[in-house]
Amino acid sequence: MSVNKVILVGNLGKDPELRYTPSGTAVTTFSMATTERYKDREGNRQEKTEWHNIVAWRQLAEICGKFLHKGKQVYIEGKIQTRSYDDRDGNKRYITEIVADQMQMLGSRDDNQRGGGGGYAGNQNQDQGGQSYNQGSQNDQNNNSNQQQSGGFAEPVFNPDDEIPF
Repeated sequence: MSVNKVILVGNLGKDPELRYTPSGTAVTTFSMATTERYKDREGNRQEKTEWHNIVAWRQLAEICGKFLHKGKQVYIEGKIQTRSYDDRDGNKRYITEIVADQMQMLGSRDDNQRGGGGGYAGNQNQDQGGQSYNQGSQNDQNNNSNQQQSGGFAEPVFNPDDEIPF
């Protein structure tokens, strides 16, 4: 048995970039900072910031692209993934990223008014005044014959008439 699960709470380092694949699938990328604060042996306060590359697909990507912005505090749940690509000079490069399957907007209510107060994907869960958004369970996705399989992800059913309460 193995588990690949990542949970992050941090702030966006830049506005999300929403793009679409040639087949029309939405994908959003953004950077996120997590900061650890501690006291060293001499009692001085120290900070260590880690930067994470986040990728969201399909409807979750559209929600992230629409409602998240630089500086916004978010909870991200997903899996860690490393992939390789060739740069312009033909050198092989590697990138490690978090593939998000759940997102929860955090922060004050005033902050939520600026950037929205939630998000959406397959299953919605209300939690402390915000909205939690995820890609839905794998079983729900496999049972829906209208969904397409692409790159290991099942696309959630999209209903443009669904209202997202904020």
